[in-house]
Amino acid sequence: MKFDVIQQSFIDYIKQPSRPLPKGTEARRMKIYRDLFFNNINGFVTSAFPVLHSLYSEEDWLTLIQDFFVTHDCQTPIFIEIAHEFVIFLQSEYQLTDRDPVFIIELAHYEYMELVVAVAKDNPLHQDIKGPIAQVALCLSDTAKVLQYSFDVQRVSEDYRPDTPTESPQQFCLYRDGQEVVIFLQLNPLTAQVLGYLSQHETVSFDHLLTWLKQTYPQMADDVLTQGCGQMLADLAAKGVVKQYLA
Repeated sequence: MKFDVIQQSFIDYIKQPSRPLPKGTEARRMKIYRDLFFNNINGFVTSAFPVLHSLYSEEDWLTLIQDFFVTHDCQTPIFIEIAHEFVIFLQSEYQLTDRDPVFIIELAHYEYMELVVAVAKDNPLHQDIKGPIAQVALCLSDTAKVLQYSFDVQRVSEDYRPDTPTESPQQFCLYRDGQEVVIFLQLNPLTAQVLGYLSQHETVSFDHLLTWLKQTYPQMADDVLTQGCGQMLADLAAKGVVKQYLA
């Protein structure tokens, strides 16, 4: 029997022990392997999604992880990538049940993005802004993410489980501050649009950004936009969300 066939039968049994036992193996030993693999996956996912985990009974949580373990073809042993695979599983493969919160996908994505921001590498081309905002090339820090959800997932806890989306989308930024702490920042629509625009470009000048804003908000006076945008960017720069791009 070819090695890849043996390997696949091993994987199939690890995922679902109701399948045939691989030739030349013992059920007792295979159970040890399976428990080891499953417990590792459960540990990774539980650590990555603590809020989501807190919303389930232990039995229901293990059922969810079992579904992920059996159904999803996970290709990586790396912690953060397993977290990403779990989000993909929820988004595209999992069928929600009565035991699942209606916001499960958004909450899982939010918790995953907290991880992404926490481990993101600092870009050496992104530096703190030293000079006037209007005279530097602007960019969104690699340690900041602009997000939008239908539910206020940042408030979810064992005591707060919304049944319906909020009246308007929740827009905010997750960023890592100078003390390496991931911070949540609620955004108004204008700030969200500006950061969203920056996220789509490697670098943008203040004049270019201002021109785009004037086209987007023609009803607003130019001087109001100029002053407001300048102050907004200065505040975001102080937090480390907006950086200077060094070409």
